[in-house]
Amino acid sequence: MGHDVTMATQYDHITERLREFVEAQHMFFVATAAPDGRVNVSPKGLDSLRVVGANRVVWLNGTGSGNETAAHLLRNPRMTLMFCSFDAKPLILRFYGTATAVHAGDQRWPEMLALFPAMRGARNAFDVHVELAQTSCGFGVPRYEYEGQRTLMDSWATNKGEEGLERYRRDRNALSIDGFPTGLPV
Repeated sequence: MGHDVTMATQYDHITERLREFVEAQHMFFVATAAPDGRVNVSPKGLDSLRVVGANRVVWLNGTGSGNETAAHLLRNPRMTLMFCSFDAKPLILRFYGTATAVHAGDQRWPEMLALFPAMRGARNAFDVHVELAQTSCGFGVPRYEYEGQRTLMDSWATNKGEEGLERYRRDRNALSIDGFPTGLPV
């Protein structure tokens, strides 16, 4: 992909080259915001994102310390996904769009899970309609070497067990930090 220092390049769909770039990344970032309250930005890793169409991305979310993304989408469906190259060739890619949350137990849950390797503690998936893809240079992003994915989430979820995960989600994932419901079945 060429780099234009003066302006971003915009696409109305995810091109094959953009898809290849996304698939080569080990981490991405998710940003959401309700009409009021805090803006949330979360880093995501593992094998948890799929480009499933020219304007569609699905990503799988494990049980975690918060559930801001799901809460925000109930109030405002906007979502931005950002991918950064940390290797020799700089590039930033953002997908702007709208998303819906699919929770464990929803009718579409099996369809979402089938896209990914098994993830212990999977809590919800996000189906994103990408309206705009935009690249920018990434010249100011530092270079890092990838060492590998962490295994802590899987170990934590295994130790909790299914009942422990359900209790954790009920106690810690049912509301956002601003008190907004997350839509998780509790």
